[in-house]
Amino acid sequence: MILDTLDNAGLYEFIHPRFKQAFDFLRKTDLVALPLGKIELDGTKLFVNVVEITGKSADVARMETHNNYIDIQVPISALETMGWIAGNVLKEVTEPYIADKDVSFFADKATNFIVVQPLEFAVFFPSDGHQPGIAEGNLKKIIVKVLT
Repeated sequence: MILDTLDNAGLYEFIHPRFKQAFDFLRKTDLVALPLGKIELDGTKLFVNVVEITGKSADVARMETHNNYIDIQVPISALETMGWIAGNVLKEVTEPYIADKDVSFFADKATNFIVVQPLEFAVFFPSDGHQPGIAEGNLKKIIVKVLT
């Protein structure tokens, strides 16, 4: 898991071959003005979901993991708290792996919480259990999906 500002995104471009393109998009685009929906940057290898969610409390937000994609999550309209736990300690599966959505859900709760300010980013790898969406009210956010 990584938490940082978009100004420092260049520090992480070496981690994955598609990170540079992803971070270039995030740095050069007016993220606030983006309409809701999906934007393909490199087909299924790299795409952006612009979504609006209703914030949840930590006891309601679901823990999830992905097998094939790295998430780069960027709250836009308000701060978002995101939970984290090492994926290898997750034990309470509530929804087994859903291949077409590349997600599994768990009842386990986070061992750590981070507050992500608008236009900061959090990166979650397949080894990271994450519990996004902890916020008050509605929240516009961007989720960049990077094929591993």
